[in-house]
This record gives sequence, C-alpha cells and structure tokens, in this order.
Amino acid sequence: MALLQISEPGESPAPHERKLAVGIDLGTTNSLVATVRSSVPEVLLDEAGRALLPSAVRYSADGEPVVGHDALAAQAEDPSNTIVSVKRFMGRTAEEARASAAAYDFVDAPGMVRLRTAQGDLSPVEVSSHILARLRSRAEAALGDELVGAVITVPAYFDDAQRQATRDAARLAGLNVLRLLNEPTAAAIAYGLENAAEGVYAVYDLGGGTFDVSILRLTKGVFEVVATGGDTALGGDDFDALIARHIAGAIAGSDAWSRHDRRALLVAARAARERLSDADETTVGFQLQDGTLVDAPLTREQFEAMAAPLVARTLDAARRALRDANLTPAEVRGVVMVGGATRMPLVRRAVGELFGTTPLTDLDPDQVVALGAALQANLLAGNRSPGEDWLLLDVIPLSLGLETMGGLVERIIPRNSTIPVARAQEFTTFKDGQGAMSIHVVQGERELVSACRSLARFELRGIPPMVAGAARIRVTFQVDADGLLGVTAREQSTGVEASVTVKPSYGLSDDEITRMLADSIDQADADARARMLREQQVEARQLVDSVRAALAADGDLLDTQERARVDQALVDAEAAAHSEDVDAVRAAVHALSEATEAFAARRMDRSIRQALSGRKLDELT
Repeated sequence: MALLQISEPGESPAPHERKLAVGIDLGTTNSLVATVRSSVPEVLLDEAGRALLPSAVRYSADGEPVVGHDALAAQAEDPSNTIVSVKRFMGRTAEEARASAAAYDFVDAPGMVRLRTAQGDLSPVEVSSHILARLRSRAEAALGDELVGAVITVPAYFDDAQRQATRDAARLAGLNVLRLLNEPTAAAIAYGLENAAEGVYAVYDLGGGTFDVSILRLTKGVFEVVATGGDTALGGDDFDALIARHIAGAIAGSDAWSRHDRRALLVAARAARERLSDADETTVGFQLQDGTLVDAPLTREQFEAMAAPLVARTLDAARRALRDANLTPAEVRGVVMVGGATRMPLVRRAVGELFGTTPLTDLDPDQVVALGAALQANLLAGNRSPGEDWLLLDVIPLSLGLETMGGLVERIIPRNSTIPVARAQEFTTFKDGQGAMSIHVVQGERELVSACRSLARFELRGIPPMVAGAARIRVTFQVDADGLLGVTAREQSTGVEASVTVKPSYGLSDDEITRMLADSIDQADADARARMLREQQVEARQLVDSVRAALAADGDLLDTQERARVDQALVDAEAAAHSEDVDAVRAAVHALSEATEAFAARRMDRSIRQALSGRKLDELT
C-alpha cells in the first residue's frame, strides 16, 4: 500500500518540498550568496572553499567574461577591461560616473553610462549581471537544483533608478527577485534573530562604495526601521583613494602615470589599508609599468589623520538618523557593524564614542547582510519553520510628492514612512474649463520643485469642463516593498485615469542625496518664506483671473468711479503677483478683495434675482 506524506498545518515543509531561495549581497568590493538550511542561515562557498566573490569582471575580445578572483588578479595588468566597483555606476549618467575619477572609458548613452571594453560598450547592469550569474551558478551547484528566487540587498539610500538597475541585472542573470532588501535592514534581521535581541539598535554599514545607517526597533519578532540615512558615494574605495593620492603626491612624475600605474597604486592602497587594521605601520608596494618598484611607508597615525573627515561624514549621517527617530545615542542599545571597511580601528572608535557603547562585531561584517537576506528569502519562498514568526517593516528614505502651482512641492509620502505604503490626496484645476492636468512627481525635502529631484511626468486628460476648483483629481502614490514607486491620477466624477510606474533613467548625483536632507534643515526658514511667497503669488493670480471673468460678465453693475477703483486694484494685484516681496503681494490681494467686496455682493443679488425670476412662492417652499 502506498504511503502519503502528511504535514500538519504550520509545520515546516519536508526537505524535498522546500523551495530553494537565496539571499545575495551584491557588494561594491565583494559579493556573497547565502541560504537557509535546517533553519540556520549559511554562506555558500565556491569550489575552493571561499565565501567572498570579488565584484570584478574582466572582458576580452573573445571568450566568456572572467568573474571574481581571477579577474581581480588581472586588474593592474588590464585596467580598461577589468571592471571593479561597478555598483557605484548603477543608474548613473556618464557625467556622474566621470566625477568619480575612476579610470575607465565612460561612454555617454541614453539612460545610463556605459563602459568601453574589449567586448564593446557595456552598461553597469550588464557587468553586474555577470557577477549575479556567477553567484546563481554557485548556489545551484551547492543546493543541487534551480532557485525559485532571490532576495538581493541594496544600500538603503539607493534611489529608484539604482533599484531598478539592480532588478534588471538580476533578470539578465536569470534570477527571480523576490524582494530588494535594504542592506542595514538585512543585517539587523541576521543579528536580531541570531541573538534574540530586542530594543533599539543602530546598523552602521560602511561598505566598499556606499554608507548607510539605520535605526531599528526590534520587538517580539517585529523589525521596524524608524529612520535611515547615508551617503551613496562614500565607502572603502574613498579611503583607498586617500592613500593613493598621498603616495602619488610624494613621488615626482606621478601626474604622467599610466592607467596601469594608477590601478596598481589603488590595489596596493587597499591592501595597505586592510593591513593597518591590525598593524601600526606598513608599506604601500607596487610596480610601475616601466618596471620601477615603489615601496612607500605608511603609518596608521598618518592614515587616520587623512581618513578623519570621511569618518566624520558618516557620523553626521548617524546623528541625522537619530534626530529623525527622536532618539538620543544613549537610547540605542547596540550598534551592529556591517561592511569590511568597519574593521578600521578609527571607525570602531568613532562609532563607539558617538553611541557610548562598544560596537557589536560578533557576526562577520562581510557576511551578515547576505545571512539576513537569506532569512528573508527563505520566508518569502514559503519555508516558514514552526515558531518562526517575524515581520519586517522598512521605510522610504526621501519624501515623495508632486508639483503644485507656483513651483511648490506637495509631499504625499514623507520620508521614513513604513513601506509598502499607499497615500492619496485630492487636487483641483487652476483655470476654468481646464481639460488636462500635468502631473510632475518629485523626490526630496525642500519646499520648491527646483530644489528637489524630478522623477517622472505624465498627463491626465479628459477632465470635463468645469469652473476652476470644481474638479476633484485624486492622486495616489504607491511604494512597494522594494521601494519602487507607482503614481495614479483619477478624476472622481468621470473615472478618467492615468498612471505611471516611476522608472527614472538616471540616479541621484553623488552628493545630492545627503545634501537634500542637510539642505532641508539648513534652509528651513528660507524655504518657508519662499513657500509663503509662492502661495501668495498663486492666490493673487487666481483672484486676478476671477475678477477679470466677473467684470466681463457683470461689469455693468459698477459705476465709472467704482470701475476705475477696481481696475486700479486689478493692475496693482497683477503686478504684485510677480513681486518677490510677500508683504506687497499680500497687501495687493487684500486691496483687490476690498475693492471688489460691494461688486461681489451685487453679483450675488443679481444671481439670486435671476434664479427666482418667474418662480411662484409655493414653488420655492
């Protein structure tokens, strides 16, 4: 008699029923893949027993791309065709990529920069897909079957373009993305579940190319991100560049070095920085293309003096995140350190001094993000174990809104809102008979559109002719669990609808995303005054248009003297609508309102008489 496999409700699936899912940390310097086996997350190793896959790809005119350790070994020999730190170029324009001073041939292309290689011009998405494909092959070889999906981590401050680029790279690699997960959040999941931690924790994530800090509240299996901050253009690469500039500056003729020489110096600088985490002094040794050997001494004291301003930038972001969370450093129970660059003693000291506690480093900072992503992937794949009941509440890092009259920003979803989230707000038309509305979606913390980031534009057409202010346009913003945005506009009376999925073709500039938050604080008073001025200007223009329309319809209700007074107030208000003096605009609006007060009453009387004309009393009762 055949036997049936029976599982009780809530029990974990039998081994042969488990769906194979992985977590991938697609890093700037190194990448990893992890999975959950027997309820325990573990990093998957390559055939040589190595966990880390260098995020390096080498291209040749013929043959497959070489990924990982072999590519990294050839970067000084063939710098133009060996791409490292490609994550820093995801979703970027050529202009932004060139500003990074990386030694590649950048090519202008619609939407995103491309890098010139022996295999042609390749986008960062294509390069990243080769790294992801190697990780996918490693996972399928280790697990013995195809994957149902992967959770891929991204910096918390990756914008929509960078997140979409990561999704596209995964699709090219043949991966089904279950979710994009913020790196600090993934680390908190791994640490919190490993240590059964509860309370408020900070995650300080300094990787090879990006920096993130997140404040999370862990309570009985709920991981709630309450604030996040960071810098998408600050990481270990920048510390290496400091060393490289210091060494090159002390050597005559370094300005004429080849691309090979500059890459060799960067490789040596990174190795020296890593050695200084354990030693008080080291040497930066490398060979120039002409055969000259360079062997320059470097002490930890020298390096830390150079690095202090960069570390200070990370601490400023941490303080802003604490302010956003309405917390003091003393209220943070622990600080989880993530990313290989956090091994620098200077970083650990500075973080410890800020928070008044020894940073938590009991989980490998290189692996903790991948382990957390694996736990989330396992859950999303449906492999929940008995008693495994936890919830992830992430946030959106920058406010989302749209442009209103006068170039003002109306925020729909404020920053640090928990995602997924949907918010709606009603707007109306500005002019009589307006049959269409242009929707301009923006991102940022400033009051004026010109100071924020434009994400997308679309139009709602087919609005029925109505007087200004009568139409009801409901605009809905929806942010999914990956932080990707969709916007819908709907005219309520007719059901006419238009929508857009925001897929911007380029990302935020290197310093813009951190500057947005800093500017929103520094410029708060100026922004408030500017907003007040714009609102008064819009009110003036609306009043001027309304009075002109009323005069055209019922101007005969005014005698010559009254009409002259109204006309003069109208001219003054029209001129004031272009003034930069908010008090002058307010005074002109008040004067026009006073001048037309009697006129408005007479128009009301006429309208009532016309409505009652020919009607009997019993018809009105």
